[in-house]
Formats: sequence, C-alpha cells, structure tokens
Amino acid sequence: MKKKKKTAKPSIDAVLPRFAKIVGEKNAVRGGEMEPFLREQRDLYRGKAAMVLRPANTEEVAKILALADKTKTMIVPQGGNTGLVGGQTPFDKNAIVVSTARMNKIREVDADANTMTVESGVILQNAQEAAANARRLFPLSLGAEGSCTIGGNLSTNAGGTQVLAYGNARDLVLGLEVVLAGGKVLRGLRKLKKDNTGYDLRHLFMGAEGTLGIITAAVLKLFPAPRAISTAWIGVPSPEAALALLNLALARAGTALTSFELMPRIALEFDLRHLPGARDPLSSPHPWYVLAEIFGDDETRTRELLESLLANGMEKELVIDATIAETNEQRNMLWKLRTGMSDVQKPEGGSIKHDISVPVSSVPAFVKEATAKVERMIPGARVVAFGHLGDGNLHYNVSQPVGADKAAFIAKWEAVNDAVHAIVAKYEGSISAEHGIGLLKRDLLAKAKDPVALSVMHAIKKTLDPNGILNPGKVLRAKISGGRKS
Repeated sequence: MKKKKKTAKPSIDAVLPRFAKIVGEKNAVRGGEMEPFLREQRDLYRGKAAMVLRPANTEEVAKILALADKTKTMIVPQGGNTGLVGGQTPFDKNAIVVSTARMNKIREVDADANTMTVESGVILQNAQEAAANARRLFPLSLGAEGSCTIGGNLSTNAGGTQVLAYGNARDLVLGLEVVLAGGKVLRGLRKLKKDNTGYDLRHLFMGAEGTLGIITAAVLKLFPAPRAISTAWIGVPSPEAALALLNLALARAGTALTSFELMPRIALEFDLRHLPGARDPLSSPHPWYVLAEIFGDDETRTRELLESLLANGMEKELVIDATIAETNEQRNMLWKLRTGMSDVQKPEGGSIKHDISVPVSSVPAFVKEATAKVERMIPGARVVAFGHLGDGNLHYNVSQPVGADKAAFIAKWEAVNDAVHAIVAKYEGSISAEHGIGLLKRDLLAKAKDPVALSVMHAIKKTLDPNGILNPGKVLRAKISGGRKS
C-alpha cells in the first residue's frame, strides 16, 4: 500500500491574497499600517504579523477561519488591543491578526427581557450607554471601558469594579455566537436564564483568550438602572480595618453595595503627582483608603444608609475620616483617582505587576507578608497594592526604588513574581484574577495549575483546534504545531 504524500503547505505570500479577498483590500492591512495592532499599551511586547484582517461580520470570520485551518495559517484574534498579558499580540511574521473592530453593531436591546445582543467589536462604553438609554444597567466597568471591546472582555473574563454585586464578565452573559477553528459557527445567541440541555458550551470560550474560537456576538444581561448612587472616599488605618468595614457594609447594605475598593496612600500620592486635576479628597493623609459605592432606588435613603455605615465604622474605629460625593462630578473625580492608579505608576519608573486574588479574608495577611518579602528582596521598593477588596482581587504592583536603574529593577521581574506568587499559593489564591494568562503568565500557569486540570485544558484545545491555528502559544504552551511555529 502506498503512503499518501503530505500536501505541501502553501507559503504565506501565496495565501495572503485569498484572505484579503474575503474582507476586501481596504480591510486587509499590511506593512507599516499594522503598527497599532502590533504594540500593546504597556510596551512589554512588540509583535509581528503578515497581515491584519478587519472582517465586517460573522460570515467573513467563518470564511477566514475555514481558509486558515485549511492552509494551517496562525490566527490571532484582537479586540480593542487593551489586554495586559500579551494575549492579543501576534509574534510570528506569518501570523494574521483578525481585528473585530468593524463588528460593532448593537443588534438588539430588549428591556423587557433585560438583555442586549451585541457584536464582539462593540466598545464597552457604547454598550453601557445603549443600556442606559433603555433605562437599564450593564454593570461591567473598568478603566479601559472607552476602548476595550465586548469580545475582549469576554475572552479574558474581565472583572472590574462591580464584581462584588454583579460578578465577572462570564456572569453577565446568557448566550454566545462563536466561530470555531474550522469555520463552523456555534450559534448560541439565546436569552434563556434556564437551559439545562447538556454542556454549557459558552463557558468554554469565555476566558479562553481566543485559543478555542473567536467570539463574534453575545447576549448580555441587563439590570434595572439605579435611581440613586452614593459614593464615599474613606480613610482607614489598615487593610484589617478595611476588611472589617467591608463585612459591616455587607451586613447593612447587602447587594446594594456594588463597589468596595482598597488603595494605599502611596497610590494616591502618585495620582496627586501625575493625574491632571487630581486633589486629595480628605484634609489629611491616611495609611489606606476605601472607595465604597451603594446603589439604591431613593436618594435620601441611599445617602442615609451610607452615612449610617460611616458613623458605625467610626464608632468601631474602622474609619478615620470620610467624604461623600455631593455631585456626579465629584463622584467621577473619586473614581478617576481609583482608575488612574495603573497609569500613574509609569512616570515613577519601572513597575513589576501582579494581578492576583486570594480569599477575601486573607487579603490583609497577604499584603503584610508579600510586602515584607518584597522589601527584603529590594530595599526601597515601593509596593502599590490596590484593587477590589470585595472580591479578593489585588493589583499587587511594585514600583522601583526612587533613583534606581529601571532596567536593573525590571530584570528582577521573575524573582519578584516567584516570591509573590509563592505567597499567593500559600493562601490558595490565583496568579491571574482578571487580566488573563496570554503569553506573560503562560509558563507560570504550568507551575500553578493542577496537573489534571492542565491536561484537560490541553485535551479541549486539541479537540477544538486540532491544527493549532488559534492564538498559538497563548495560555498553553503548544503541544502541537500548526506548521508555522510560534
């Protein structure tokens, strides 16, 4: 019996015109025009690719993936390019980026069903505004909401500032439309809150960072828009006091407590130095701060609930001082101080970053132990640990000592990561709470994840993407190759 000859794979130059034909030449980006798609916002990675395709709809994405699977061409899906772990960046000159930016239609807002059906390229802020126009709330909220897209949010299972009350991105989805590696379309855009017909496939693709399929549309959950919002900036003596205040707030406000953010004084000082228009909300400095927000249906009752909470907190010596936003402008400024804390670290020099989570009750102990370890490793290092105390997610960042050499400090990234993540493991936490794995944490995942869980993940990847064309080398180190090695 004669063995079948393997079909020679066409060169990338030979297949590019076929890909371009699917979307039209003006939406097939080449050369220097690809630059915005090849760099991510932290400048940790600068990628390379053969072409960027900008499909207009699901059908074009399906044709792209069918051709890619047939020709074994690497595909890197990309939304708003705001990812922080390199998951959206191409690293091979033969790779093709599929940008969903043109797939930006809000297909339907169904206020009666409290759902909204959107395409993956819809910018998060536009989705929020569409919900608000229907007197509804889409509660996913994060610093990049003016540029990140729904597809990227779902692909990374984004978190944000209201996870405490509404959950992560995956908790806000009823249905998904996904294009699989071979070009078939999984059409699951249903509005059902209950559907027990076998495996819940949507959860495979949320958090998979485009390694199992490309999300092209989603049915999102909406909620009643709050009629009243009360927001407070609170000075507290310690993370332990903040944790006690959180539990007090939950006991008093329950699910009306939508946000509870923890921030150290040093983060506010960075704001005051580098954030335009920033000013200290309180008359004197405090070691730590909390930004708390309560949603309600009546302005007076909501305000009284927050005031009562603060008064009780002061009686228990959990609160040193506080201010409540009197206007929407003041509320926006308080949130600007919180959301600006990532960007204002850049002018302070190098920053070694961690997106971790531990059980909420372990946050104070983790901060104390990790900070002591980091300061022993790098005398003068400035720990900037802030984030979502309500769900145990901290952005545990370490800024370089004042006057230190940035390159020498950044060279310690791996050693600091190892030390911090060892303490995370001690508290049975996670090395990635909301940013994803991408390339930055791929090798860390192999150390931190249960071996059985990893083997299941590899099996799913091999089943859904047998030729390894979808975002190769991200999340998992590839065990199979699509022929053009990443």
